[in-house]
Amino acid sequence: MKTPVSVLVVIHTAGLDVLLLERAAQGDFWQSVTGSQEGHESLLDTALREVREETGIQPSAGHLVDWRLMNRFEIFPVWRHRYADGITHNDEHVFSLQVSEHLNVQLAREEHRSFKWLAWHEAAAQCFSWTNRDAILMLPLRSAKDT
Repeated sequence: MKTPVSVLVVIHTAGLDVLLLERAAQGDFWQSVTGSQEGHESLLDTALREVREETGIQPSAGHLVDWRLMNRFEIFPVWRHRYADGITHNDEHVFSLQVSEHLNVQLAREEHRSFKWLAWHEAAAQCFSWTNRDAILMLPLRSAKDT
């Protein structure tokens, strides 16, 4: 069973181009790196693991920025079978990772079929998830704050 606690990691360049991944099971479903917490791992460890698994990027813990932002959303009924009975909501914790350039990522093919780099406002418009869209829309202010 999946844990209803997850991370969202917005990967971007200094120029605010954002990496989006297209889900394999749902065509034209674009998103940032996401994934559920496993066992007793910390949220930071979850974020590091998901970035490595979904993109092949090998960041160190010091490169990830924890936004200290949590979004609670309703789990779509079609995906609730992955969780224990009665679980209807997920708590998603937002992180970001700045990279030096557009990287050619190594996709986890069972999860994603393609990737693209887009300017932040274009990336936000492509996201299926409102939490992902909103995080990307906050990126210019967050990025200025973190420098």
